[in-house]
Amino acid sequence: MSRPYETIKTKKEQPTTWITLNRPHKLNAINATMLQELSEALNTIEKNINVRCVIITGEGKQAFSAGADITELHKLTHKTAAEFSRKGQQVFSQVEALSKPVVAAINGYALGGGMELALACDFRLASDHAELGFPEMKLGMIPAWGGTQRLPRIVGVAKAKWLIMLGDRVKAEEALKMGLVDKVVLPNKLEAEAEALTQRICEHPPAALKYAKHAINSGTQASFEYELKKETEFFAQLFSTKETKEKIESFISQRNKKEGDC
Repeated sequence: MSRPYETIKTKKEQPTTWITLNRPHKLNAINATMLQELSEALNTIEKNINVRCVIITGEGKQAFSAGADITELHKLTHKTAAEFSRKGQQVFSQVEALSKPVVAAINGYALGGGMELALACDFRLASDHAELGFPEMKLGMIPAWGGTQRLPRIVGVAKAKWLIMLGDRVKAEEALKMGLVDKVVLPNKLEAEAEALTQRICEHPPAALKYAKHAINSGTQASFEYELKKETEFFAQLFSTKETKEKIESFISQRNKKEGDC
């Protein structure tokens, strides 16, 4: 599209554009560079009248995205945590507000920030080996890229509290039952199913799709902007606590130990 990217790939298959999160060695973890590149790609897509739909997926078979890059989280302070939260919210709101329908093709782990990205999409297809969830609580954090607001709107308040406050992962079939994903398919069928869905969507007039998406979203988000600000405030405050810092440091230490044993 506009330029080569470092952390994502784009592919045009008219009338659909694929965006692939491209850090497979990190389970497609989302860092600041990826957020910026996603924003740039979405801006380009928004202006391209030949693009009617978008599919977002992750490189490789292991993960859609395992979430925010923990090495960047480790460096956050109260001030920078707020900035980090707002940037992710801005980009994922950009996904949600895109005038073209967006499909998430979840090909493995969709955790934390990866799950928040999927929630910002209009449709979610998952391979049958996918695992979804919000592990932030186990690191002394909360979802901060819109997850505390989008999740209850999709699965209901009770299920949202269960997923966020316990930090449990759910398998694809369970995610389907709770409405977290729209369809579960075999891994080797995921790409074809995503393309077939966008082909069906693109049979309809672009303007009708645009206004339908906007009307549906606006009807469920009367106080969304205010709640996003509160989410940022709470997330940033946690980075002033000793417990959150200790949990993140412990996680990194355990991960480094495992990598050293390999």
